[in-house]
Formats: sequence, C-alpha cells, structure tokens
Amino acid sequence: MANAEMTKQIALGHGFIAALDQSGGSTPKALAQYGVAESAWSDESRMFDLIHAMRVRIIKSPAFAGDKVVGAILFEQTMDRMVDGVPTAEYLWNTRHVVPFLKIDKGLEAEVDGCQLMKAMPDIDALLARAAKAGIYGTKERSVISAANARGIQAVVAQQFAVGAQVAAHGLMPILEPEVTISIADKPQAEAMLRDALLQGLNALPEGAQVMLKLSLPSVDNFYAPLVDHPKVLKLVALSGGHSRAAANAILARNRGMIASFSRALSEGLSAQQSDAAFDAMLCEAIASIHAASVAG
Repeated sequence: MANAEMTKQIALGHGFIAALDQSGGSTPKALAQYGVAESAWSDESRMFDLIHAMRVRIIKSPAFAGDKVVGAILFEQTMDRMVDGVPTAEYLWNTRHVVPFLKIDKGLEAEVDGCQLMKAMPDIDALLARAAKAGIYGTKERSVISAANARGIQAVVAQQFAVGAQVAAHGLMPILEPEVTISIADKPQAEAMLRDALLQGLNALPEGAQVMLKLSLPSVDNFYAPLVDHPKVLKLVALSGGHSRAAANAILARNRGMIASFSRALSEGLSAQQSDAAFDAMLCEAIASIHAASVAG
C-alpha cells in the first residue's frame, strides 16, 4: 500500500511536483531547450542517455529537495535507470526526500469529439507491478481535451477513472490528467464540463478511495475549488500547458489549494553549457519561484 509518509508529504502540499517525464516523442524538444541539438545523438539509445544525464543533473542539484519539491514524475526509462548507482525512485525518496511518481500512458489516440483518449496499455498490470516493486508511490496518465464537447469529455474522464482504478488496485496513487488545451476559444466551457464530469466520477469512487488530479490552469480563478475541497482528492496539481514560468506562476498563485506540476516551465533557462554553479543557481531560482506560487494559496 501507499507509503503513509509519502501520502502526508503530498497531502500537505508545501511545495510542488516536478515533471521529469518527457517520453520519446517530447525528448528531442526538451533536449533542444536544454541546448543539446539533434546532431548530438545518432540513435534513440544515445538520446535517452542524454536526457537521463539532464534529469540526473536536476535531481542531484542542491536546490532539488523535498522541502520545496514534494514529488517528481518519472519516465519509465528513468525509473529503470540509476542515479549514483542507486535506482532512481529509491534515490529520490531516500536521498532527496522527493516522492516518486511514474508516467504510464503510451501517448494519445487521434482526436474524436474534440478530445484525445489515451492509447491502449496492454502491459499496464506488469508495469504497475514493476513500479510498485521499484518504490514508486503513484502514476500519471494524460489525455487531452481540445473542445467543449460533452461526449468527448465524458469519454476522457471515464477512461481516466478506469485506468485510475487499475492503478489503485496495485496500491499506487493515480494522478488523473485530462489536460484542457490552453489556446482553445471555448476553454471556459470545456472546463465547466470537465469539472462536472470529474465531480461525478469522484462521487462514484468507493468510500475511502482517493485520487490526485492534474489539470490545466483554469480560466476563472478558483474554478476548481470544489475539486480541491473534495474528500476523495488527495491533491490537485496544475500543469503549465505552454505558459511561460512567470505566467504560470502568476495564475497558480491566485488558485487556492493547487500546486504546480511543471515540466518545461521548470527547466526553462537551464542549459547543458552552463557551469554547475550557474546551473544550480538557475534551478534554485526556478524552484523558489514555483514553490512560492504553489504555497501562495
């Protein structure tokens, strides 16, 4: 079952969750932002070596610790790799006091009814068993909403809760992530449909069950307050969704009870070419600003 100390750290939420879970499709962009051009690798294996080196540099930085970074979401390959000879999840919790999560989705289906469901995950039970054995606390699974389409949104939410139930059956904490695309014209309407569907799903959960939610920053401040306050929500975390770190922090600070789970906005400004001192200073500044926005509400 879930580690009680980890649950307490996430529930109190005195910090944010770092998203270090770029997968095969998003890794080249993440490396480019980090100053590593595609010419630096000749195959996928080398590409994953380079992104792991970046993640290790972040994890080992003095600024990356549980007083401000309460959790971190890992890519499957990161879970399977080491930091200083120690399995990554074990290193995160025992050395940095950061709660480890795992991204489990395998990408998105083509858009239907303005939404993209997660691709089938035939090997999910084997992966969840392996994650539990590796010391992973919870999982994250992402789908995308790009229109205020009630049928599409209901399908997304139903799939999220179904996968969440599979995760919980392995003693892990699910983070349900139905992301609303921030650039769509009908975003407020999509958020209203999503909130209603999530509340229905939460109310249908068994007594004592809990999930986490990862949502786009809302168009209306505190729009997700009923989800924040719901007894079956351990914590509601926010994705940056393409906002700059400054913009995401500003919106997040106005939303009570939400904490950050940023990826690109966390690594913004970091570079492979920086000295360790410059890298650590930049990361320290990023972590401090995201932490401040996360605890402001």
